[in-house]
Amino acid sequence: MEVRKVEEKKRFKAYKIVMLVILVAFITFMITSICMYQYFTKSDSSKYLLLNSSRNDDIATELSKYKSIIDKYYLGDIDEEKLEEGAIKGYFEALDDPYTEYISEEDMKDYLEDTKGNFVGIGIYMVKDESTNKIKVLAPIKNSPAEKAGILPGDLIIAVDGTEYSADDMTVASNNIKGEEGSSVKLSILRGTQSIEFEVKREKIIVNPVEGKVIENNIGYIEFTSFDENTANDFKTKFEELKKQKIKSLIIDLRNNGGGIVDEALKIADYIADKGSILLYEVDKNNNEKVEKSENNPIIEMPVIILTNENTASSSEILAGALKDLGKAKIVGTKTYGKGVIQQLLTLPNGSGVKITSEEYLTPNKTKINKIGIEPDEKVELPEESKNKLVIEEKEDTQLQKAIEMSR
Repeated sequence: MEVRKVEEKKRFKAYKIVMLVILVAFITFMITSICMYQYFTKSDSSKYLLLNSSRNDDIATELSKYKSIIDKYYLGDIDEEKLEEGAIKGYFEALDDPYTEYISEEDMKDYLEDTKGNFVGIGIYMVKDESTNKIKVLAPIKNSPAEKAGILPGDLIIAVDGTEYSADDMTVASNNIKGEEGSSVKLSILRGTQSIEFEVKREKIIVNPVEGKVIENNIGYIEFTSFDENTANDFKTKFEELKKQKIKSLIIDLRNNGGGIVDEALKIADYIADKGSILLYEVDKNNNEKVEKSENNPIIEMPVIILTNENTASSSEILAGALKDLGKAKIVGTKTYGKGVIQQLLTLPNGSGVKITSEEYLTPNKTKINKIGIEPDEKVELPEESKNKLVIEEKEDTQLQKAIEMSR
């Protein structure tokens, strides 16, 4: 009996390390045999990974011992492809970086579709909430099924169709929230201490319309909630429409804007900053600096106010930080989210991908943003009863009213 228990313990121990075994074997194959190219945030140039082959060989040799244990002892069917994918995902999760993740071939198709600004789903932006290890709703998209159902910024997604997810599972949860147009998805939401169930019908979502209007006859107002393909061009078009209406100042509302494509934020900064101005420093793991500068003469030469809140993140902080440091805009609202790192989306030949944190960004004054955020020039809180509202009456929007006052 004791012998059998010992054997069971050995099997259990072998099972616990199976993921590590297959993981490194897969990593070895992947890194030594493929080329990755960057798609998402910066350039389209191909990138190659180099590694220490002797170290890799040592790892592969060591792991082959554990593979033999699996083959000898494991009871049950083994799906090698599934184990490899699970192992590689776990490898990146072990970095303990909320923004770095492995993306399967199936999930990658949806991920790339999102950056083009349209998909079928319920229309929410999500982030990983490190304090709770839950998936946090950054903001629902305007006029989306999520907004109409009553989902609010700050809601925590606990489960999708009865399956619970943590922050580490955000990509999987996101893809399960999406689905066929006309079908429905059930979300379990935690709002403060209140648990709420939503059943939301999926629709084709047009992401991130750039909206604008004229306030009080001579103040322009532009709002958008992420930086996707063509956001900068849409912003320029909207500004030119407002300019024809004789606006004398501009308010850019970046509240609940979770970021997106860095180049789109830099293009908008280029519309406002003087030619040759430093917009951004990018620093890699070897402390190499890349400097992004404005390449054109500004087309917006009027006072600019930027509205921010705790959900203003990533590329939004790049835009706000650059214009603040350059003296081209004043910031009104509350401190921003504090995501000051840049990810590259690397696509593998088999269709899967890796989104990996590769650089930290600093504002033109070399101010660090990551896990700190940007402080506004004028700190203004919303009334408590308005903080979780998506649509706030202008007269109740204390942040907007302050921006209007400063724009006159």
